[in-house]
Amino acid sequence: MRGRRCPRMRRNVERRSAGFAIMAGPGAEGGAAEAEAAPPPIQGLQLVQQGAEARLYRGQFLGRPTVMKLRFPKRYRHPLLDERLSRRRTAQEARSLLRCRRAGISAPVVYFVDYVSNCIYLEDIVGSTTVRDFIISVQQSGKDASCLILLAEKIGEILARMHDEDLVHGDLTTSNMLLQPPPEKLELVLIDFGLSFISALPEDKGVDLYVLEKAFLSTHPNTEALFEVLLKKYSVASKKSAPVIKKLDEVRLRGRKRSMVG
Repeated sequence: MRGRRCPRMRRNVERRSAGFAIMAGPGAEGGAAEAEAAPPPIQGLQLVQQGAEARLYRGQFLGRPTVMKLRFPKRYRHPLLDERLSRRRTAQEARSLLRCRRAGISAPVVYFVDYVSNCIYLEDIVGSTTVRDFIISVQQSGKDASCLILLAEKIGEILARMHDEDLVHGDLTTSNMLLQPPPEKLELVLIDFGLSFISALPEDKGVDLYVLEKAFLSTHPNTEALFEVLLKKYSVASKKSAPVIKKLDEVRLRGRKRSMVG
């Protein structure tokens, strides 16, 4: 049993080292040393975010508003290994976005994938708001928060559909979910599939939900009831929810034991 988990554990470690949110606020801290004076790949693109694994540019591509994600070389890796990892992650992100759209899940359109420079050109969801900012705005306004319950149900339903397609996001946070304008319509778009992978294992899907739970509750305090609404909708909407929720409970227990040990 322990032997079977080793490949997945290595894969999880690799994914955690690569975190990068496509449309979430100002530049991240990681990878700054490799971003010095980096020119845009094509004219007219502007750097809007720097992550540990990639740079994010915004501009026009073939006359369309575009977000371009570029995975830059890592000097600490062997060049052949770095090229292989970057190409694989770029390809998997494109496949995951296409898989979402085929399943009826809103995700950015893939315009073009360049495997030479390891960059991907995506639809820019113009005027969108992150779910993170929307929840914070509603909480701070003091207005009726019933829309947040509807939003939680919408998220649960979409994640159920995604997991039923055996697609694991790998970095679920409220910053990696967008609301198309106007945000009150709650038209959700999933973004940043750079850490995604295909898996039918309930444990991988349970870990996906656990990552979201930890991010959700740390970013939005006192929203435990809201997240339970999300999980309840997920359980109803997913055809494979029972083993996933069971694994989520097991992952939670492991997390609590780890916290107690320190």
